Amino acid sequence: MLEYTFKELLPPAGTDTEPIVHLLATVLESSVDEVNADLTYQLTRQPVQAWLAFSEGQLVGCKLGYERKPGHYYSWLGGVQPAIRGQGIARELMRQQHAWCQQQGYRRIRTQTYNRWRAMLLLNLHAGFDIVGTVQGSRGLVLVLEKELTA
Repeated sequence: MLEYTFKELLPPAGTDTEPIVHLLATVLESSVDEVNADLTYQLTRQPVQAWLAFSEGQLVGCKLGYERKPGHYYSWLGGVQPAIRGQGIARELMRQQHAWCQQQGYRRIRTQTYNRWRAMLLLNLHAGFDIVGTVQGSRGLVLVLEKELTA
């Protein structure tokens, strides 16, 4: 059975964030050190919120985000363990994040993804995101997507 939790303020990088770092390293095909450095840097800049999915006490999915500017939210990093994808976990984490953003008064959400992560791209498009641009990333072209939140 899946359990979902929300952390309004992700603690500074360390032992509390270790499961998140390891999950993200797996799903983003990055090193633990790279993900930990990104997370540590972001946590020194502003509060980061986390939506987490657990199965039998193990972290199996997450969605992290933060305020980009007043009224605008950035859905930053996330993913689901490869062995259990296709069960709607990412969709539910996104739904919870967007509901929270609406409750907090955010009007727009932005996210970015590489074309190679087609499942995430399709999930975003099905959820109402539009492709609004591209930027060059460290691993190729990055698609920039935005979604207007309805009141």
